Amino acid sequence: MSFDQLHRYLFNQAHVRGELVRLENSYQSILDSYAYPPVIQKLLGELMAATSLLTATLKFEGDIALQLQSDGPVNYAVINGTHDQKLRGVARWDESLSELPTDFSQLFQKGVLVITITPTDGERYQGMVALDKPTLAECIEGYFQQSEQLATKVILRTQQTDTSAKACGMFLQILPTSSQATITEDTGFDHLSKLTETIKDEELFALPAEDILYRLYHQEDVEVYAPADIVFKCSCSRERSANALAAVEKSELLNIVATEGAIKMNCQYCHTEYRFDEIDVHAIHAGTFAMDTQSDQ
Repeated sequence: MSFDQLHRYLFNQAHVRGELVRLENSYQSILDSYAYPPVIQKLLGELMAATSLLTATLKFEGDIALQLQSDGPVNYAVINGTHDQKLRGVARWDESLSELPTDFSQLFQKGVLVITITPTDGERYQGMVALDKPTLAECIEGYFQQSEQLATKVILRTQQTDTSAKACGMFLQILPTSSQATITEDTGFDHLSKLTETIKDEELFALPAEDILYRLYHQEDVEVYAPADIVFKCSCSRERSANALAAVEKSELLNIVATEGAIKMNCQYCHTEYRFDEIDVHAIHAGTFAMDTQSDQ
C-alpha cells in the first residue's frame, strides 16, 4: 500500500511541484518510544509528515528540523529529517495536566515554528514563523509565504486506531522559476490546490498512492518520480555518547560512577540508555574507548 514512502511529482504544464507522503511503521516507531497522549501523537504525526515533505525539497545533502516551541501546554516538539528520508522526533509537554486541549491553537502560547536547514557542506539557515493559525499546515503555508513569497498548499492528516497509527501529507508549491512564479494565476496553482483539497481521509489512508494521484490529477499532465523510502532512524550511539563524556572532567565522571554505580545517558529521541562504568571512563579519557568498543563488537 506504499506506506513509508514519499512520492514526488511535477505538473508539466504548470510551474508547480507536488509531493505525497504516507507514514506507518516509521510513525509508529516514534510513538512506541514514549507514552504520548493522543493529541501529542496526532501532533507528532503531522509534524513528521510535514518534515518529510520539506526534506524532499532540499537540493543538497543535509538535514532539516521542524521545531515547535511555546509557553503553553506543549513546550517543545521536533522532528529531524535527513535528505535521504531518515526521520526521528520527540515532544515535551506539561505532564501535570490531567487533560490536554485538543484544539491546535490551544496547545501553544506564544508559540513559534522554527525551521532549521543544515547542509552537510555550507552554512546553517534558520527561519521562524508564529504559530498563530488554526492548524500546523496553515502555519507552514504562512512560513513559505513570509520567507520565500511562494504560494504553497499543505495538507496534513493522521489516523489513529487501537492497532495502528498513520500520518499522511500533501504538498504543492509554485516553482521559483521566474519573477512571475509567485503569481498564482499564471501557474495554475489555484486550480491544482482546489483539486488537492478534495482528497478524502478514506482515500489517503486506504488507496495506493498511484490511485490517489490518478483520482486527483487524471486530467493533468503529471510526471511522477520514483518513490523514496522513509524510515525512523536515530543517530545516537554509544560512541557519540562517549564523545560527549570526553568533554567532562575525568574526576567528575568517576565521582558519578562511585555514587550511582554507572553513568547513564538516555537518548531523548529513541530513549535508548547507554551505561558507562569506571573502565569506560578511563578509556574515554585515554582516547582508547572507540577502539575498545569496536573490538567488543
